[in-house]
Amino acid sequence: MYKLSINSLTTAQFLSQYWQKQPLLIKSGFSNFVDPIEPEELAGLAMEESIESRLITNHNNDWQAHHGPFEDFTLLTPQNSTLLVQAVDHWHPEAAQLLTPFRFIPNWRIDDLMISYSTPGGGVGPHLDQYDVFIIQGQGKRHWRVGLPDRNLKQFAQNKSLLQVEPFEAIIDVILEPGDILYIPPGCPHEGYAVENALNYSVGFRAPDQKDLISDFADYLIDHELGSTRYSDPDLLTPTSIGQISDAEITNVRQLMQNALLDNDTFRDWFGSMISQPKHDMDLAPLDEPLSADKLLDYLQTGEVIMRAGGVRSIYQILSNSILLSVNGQTHTLPLETLEGVKLLTDETEFTVSQLKDSLSCLEFMKTLTKLVNEGTYYLQEGDEFE
Repeated sequence: MYKLSINSLTTAQFLSQYWQKQPLLIKSGFSNFVDPIEPEELAGLAMEESIESRLITNHNNDWQAHHGPFEDFTLLTPQNSTLLVQAVDHWHPEAAQLLTPFRFIPNWRIDDLMISYSTPGGGVGPHLDQYDVFIIQGQGKRHWRVGLPDRNLKQFAQNKSLLQVEPFEAIIDVILEPGDILYIPPGCPHEGYAVENALNYSVGFRAPDQKDLISDFADYLIDHELGSTRYSDPDLLTPTSIGQISDAEITNVRQLMQNALLDNDTFRDWFGSMISQPKHDMDLAPLDEPLSADKLLDYLQTGEVIMRAGGVRSIYQILSNSILLSVNGQTHTLPLETLEGVKLLTDETEFTVSQLKDSLSCLEFMKTLTKLVNEGTYYLQEGDEFE
């Protein structure tokens, strides 16, 4: 298990002083750091069809981006090349443990773990991200420069899949060693180049923008046959000009749209579904023979520890008379008395069967857990195969 030390700061101090405010160099954030994955394993993942990967090269300032899956790694040259694999936490349990120390940030904000392997001089060039990221240095060393947000900085496309930014002034200029961490808020320009063969781990966070939210909410209304209230104007007066849209009409249209957003049940169900939906494929193992709810207890007796599969997004909301549990884009309504069990499902990546026993007396909770176990989002770590 990795234990995070943010210099001399508590997590509360870090959030108030640095989170989305300014970048921070965290020296020896993980002391005696041990890589959870080897470069050869990372390359193996990049050969899989269902895993997103890229290989970026920079020879004589000629930037090229190649997309996986890869059959070989001839493009991964001894210098100026980088292999990046997205959502490694979905496929590699040991690497997924790197997310745990950062879970003082709400679960719905955490996105995934990207891992890169770079040869000397390898990187992706100076660029901006519109989300928070913690970059952990693994084996090797990497030279990083980080600046403050500057709206005047111009971005340009080196090619269709590689957006970079013009030169910037750095407030952090450092060579990271194993266990060092960089926190980079949204909009801060940064660039990193390997000094020697190096592994880096990027813990990224979700930050949907307005158009993404509005578009997804509209899709939700369509899928659930909602939002069918039409514009009406029973108090219409004779206009002075038939070509004009009046301020009152604009207000009515805006209110019609806002009414859909103000439906609390609809909004909460949509947001839980949307934000818990994984963006990448996952390594789930559904049960070959699905359980019934009355067989779940027998199944649970075959093991002691329940695990949440890597990459599973599990969050909840407390409503006035119930709990809305959202797991991988599906929502489940549960009684308030199952809150402690719901917290185990969402707050912990593993927990014991005995910790869950109080919630197992609730039929709704049992049915929900049965569905999750059948889907493979939760599973027993140890025990004989259920028969």
